[in-house]
Amino acid sequence: MSLVSTKRMTVFDYVNYSLLVLISLVCVFPFIYVFSVSFTDPKVYIPLKFYLFPEQWSLAAYKYILSTNSFLNALKSTVFVTFIGTALSVVTSFTFAYALTKKTMPGRSVMLSAVVFTLVFQAGILPSYILVKSLGLLNSYWSLIWPSLTSAWSLIVIKSFLESLPSELEDSARMDGCSDMGVFLRIIIPLSMPAIAAFTLFFAVSYWNTYFNALIYISDSKKWTLQVLVKTLVIDSDSTGVGQAGAGGDDRIVPQETIRMASIMLAMAPILAVYPFLQKHFAKGVMLGSIKG
Repeated sequence: MSLVSTKRMTVFDYVNYSLLVLISLVCVFPFIYVFSVSFTDPKVYIPLKFYLFPEQWSLAAYKYILSTNSFLNALKSTVFVTFIGTALSVVTSFTFAYALTKKTMPGRSVMLSAVVFTLVFQAGILPSYILVKSLGLLNSYWSLIWPSLTSAWSLIVIKSFLESLPSELEDSARMDGCSDMGVFLRIIIPLSMPAIAAFTLFFAVSYWNTYFNALIYISDSKKWTLQVLVKTLVIDSDSTGVGQAGAGGDDRIVPQETIRMASIMLAMAPILAVYPFLQKHFAKGVMLGSIKG
């Protein structure tokens, strides 16, 4: 009986792993194509041809994009929004969630109910736009930061994580004369570093990929974020004349398709580079939240 069970499990694992490998290849092939086309030399590029590897390597598309003021402005805008927004979001989320864990705090139930309410119901696009306009934030980077400082889901998850931390540590710190702020900074923050790293990654990815808010709140092209510019390069490049100039002093025309793929790679590269360094902290934060009760 055990031999039959072992044989069935082995066959299941073989089929399961084969399907996972197949699905992974289907997901990876588009990235390989984008990567290959972006590094393909304009002289050998053939439209509508699938490139698994570049026939001839070239940085012409990257040189062209990095030489344009529009891309540099979009990069500066995205970096500013990502760094400032992520820092403010982490501070806001953890301080607010920590306050919600204190049952003795006046108005806690009202604020917690408001958080849960926004998790189910949202104001919508038009009221949000009117609010941002009334605050005078249109065409400002802060229109991409203030409305996205935190979310109900983030607050609930962080609150649950903070409640899983041993309360005895806070009691011991207060017995030693530590203030509430001291407990938060010296006890809660060090214990929450895995969760902070995980949510830093979440917030950073969210701000880096800001597209819709930038599209409706920012009308000045000099303040466009990287995602809006990439959309313009990918979809509207035929009408904007992108690619109709030489790259880096080269006389040959850079194909629009290579410019599109290079812009996509440049938009993905920072997140792909940072994610592996925070992955272990993210996994540790998930495990801490699952075994502490």
